[in-house]
Amino acid sequence: MKFCSHCGNPVTQRIPEGDSRLRFVCDSCQTIHYQNPNIVAGCVPTWGTKVLLCRRAIEPRLGYWTLPAGFMENGETIEQAAVRETAEEACARVRNLSIYTLIDVPHISQVHVFFRAELVDLDFAAGPESLEVQLFDEADIPWDELAFRTVGRTLECFFADRRVETYPVRSESIPPLAQPAITRFRLRPADNPSTSAQHL
Repeated sequence: MKFCSHCGNPVTQRIPEGDSRLRFVCDSCQTIHYQNPNIVAGCVPTWGTKVLLCRRAIEPRLGYWTLPAGFMENGETIEQAAVRETAEEACARVRNLSIYTLIDVPHISQVHVFFRAELVDLDFAAGPESLEVQLFDEADIPWDELAFRTVGRTLECFFADRRVETYPVRSESIPPLAQPAITRFRLRPADNPSTSAQHL
């Protein structure tokens, strides 16, 4: 950030009086610009034993598969955001939402929240941000081509929990990679759902 959104003058980074963190502060009007984490909301839409995935038509991770999800908008609840994103990306309607995974991604200042949800019907299609939309059984999930670690982790937990027929709300944190990001990775369904995924 270089300029104040209130008056247009330059900003500098400093710790304001009474604060403990670096903030962008306008040198002219003294406005403090707070930058807070973004919330990503999405669904694990199911039809019987299958899960609906979307293949991304946009960057980042163009061409990779994901659960329908996106940034929460002002003025909506997180559940409304998950329903809206599912409609936008997969043209799908969902019902019976239950909050499922809350995954902190602090190194990119995001929180990803996924709901378990049931598809109302099979009337789905690729939205503007998707190349295609498809239902997958667990054995057919394209683990090598998942877009994000939070998606892989949520699917790992979902299939592990489904085997024991219980779905606790899960709260986890995804650490930054210790090595340069790779373009393809393998996520295997975990016998122990508490084990963290290794790539994002």
